[in-house]
Amino acid sequence: MTKVLIPLAVGVEEMEAVIPIDMFRRAGWEVVSAGMTCEIVKASRDVQLVADKLWKNVTPSSFDILVLPGGAKGTAYLVSNNEILTTVRDFVKNGKIVAAICAAPLVLQAAGVLEDRKVTCHPAVAREMKIPEVTDDPVVVDGKIVTSRGAGTAFEFSLAIIEMVNGPAKADSVASEIVL
Repeated sequence: MTKVLIPLAVGVEEMEAVIPIDMFRRAGWEVVSAGMTCEIVKASRDVQLVADKLWKNVTPSSFDILVLPGGAKGTAYLVSNNEILTTVRDFVKNGKIVAAICAAPLVLQAAGVLEDRKVTCHPAVAREMKIPEVTDDPVVVDGKIVTSRGAGTAFEFSLAIIEMVNGPAKADSVASEIVL
């Protein structure tokens, strides 16, 4: 079974965390949301998300996919967290899928894994990206790195990841199930 790890930091964008969690569980995957500092995480619009576990209680290497939701404050925390940056590097080094949405491609940049990559991100952070290939596409898949623009592209982002792992028929099935 595919195992997905999603870190939740205070200030995370709700939709960018909850939509992937929901979509991946619909695909039949095991998903663990991990609160970085607490189990009840206050998100960017004051919605309180209950993490499955605390980050300190997970073993990132036991997961197949790392998904980084955005949100300005949540992303700032992830960018400054050495454990997250090390986890990103380890996933890339081991050929695992790493996905980041909205402002979270800044985490990939901070981890130093975007050399010669094409990415997309939220327009508000595009100018902070220091790589030449930043597009305004809703979702970009470059090898095992997936990036997306923001909350409005969270379904497309999630489906692109499902398609990478289980093929287009599974992605179409999950999309059909929610009448997307």
